[in-house]
Amino acid sequence: MGEFHYEGHRIEYDLYGEGERLLVLAHGLLMNRRMFERLGPELAGQGNRVVCVDLLGHGRSDRPEDLRLYSMPLFARQVVGLLDHLEQPSAVVGGTSLGANVALELAVRDPERVRGLFIEMPVLDNALPGVAATFAPMLLGLRLARPVFEVTSRLTSAIPRTHHLIDIGLDFVRQSPGPSGAVLEGLLLGETAPHREQRIQIEQPALIVGHPRDPLHPFSDSGMLAEELPNGHLVEANSILEWRLRPERLTRELTAFLQEAWAPPASAPASSA
Repeated sequence: MGEFHYEGHRIEYDLYGEGERLLVLAHGLLMNRRMFERLGPELAGQGNRVVCVDLLGHGRSDRPEDLRLYSMPLFARQVVGLLDHLEQPSAVVGGTSLGANVALELAVRDPERVRGLFIEMPVLDNALPGVAATFAPMLLGLRLARPVFEVTSRLTSAIPRTHHLIDIGLDFVRQSPGPSGAVLEGLLLGETAPHREQRIQIEQPALIVGHPRDPLHPFSDSGMLAEELPNGHLVEANSILEWRLRPERLTRELTAFLQEAWAPPASAPASSA
């Protein structure tokens, strides 16, 4: 576990492995880096160096209750701060849902820091109805029923960690509602992803993993992104649970992608005299 300070705020991360192929993973919205506590060591065992970060307002990083501190560009700048802290010029950057969109934002704003992209469940144009139906009521609940959520947070925080899937769900409600509401407000007030005109300019190789039957992360968004990115490769998961219950196939895909992304460029053929 490590930490660094970004504009006066503490940000924590976990580090797995010591390989030269660096992968930075960012979690989903109101989740935390523990959602990768199985994937990180598995990828490290394949010779990769994996950093799983808690973005500001999430997990064990600082969680200020100030909506002005939360936006996709600000999250992308935190990843740049992490790379600077690690003294690394670039990395394969990616994650799930929020983390996927942060990676796209970074590729648009600081493309030289991105060696490749790992995009699981991006939230793009076709996700708007699901986002509105999910997060607008959640935000209202966090504001109007804050005392109830405060009690729920204290009670669930006392439950020991057990199965990773149960813990992912509990981590969602273990958080204090004030900062969680500020995160939602900050993101809903800004752009949630780069526009198509920006996305089609992303040249880095990208592994895109989409899930069927997920209204918040429609597979059509993953397919659209694969068509937009000139070097995008789409993989369809069997369900949102495949990587959580039977991760072998998708982990192999990601492992192979990391090897390709970090492979040295092919030498140009020698010209004949």
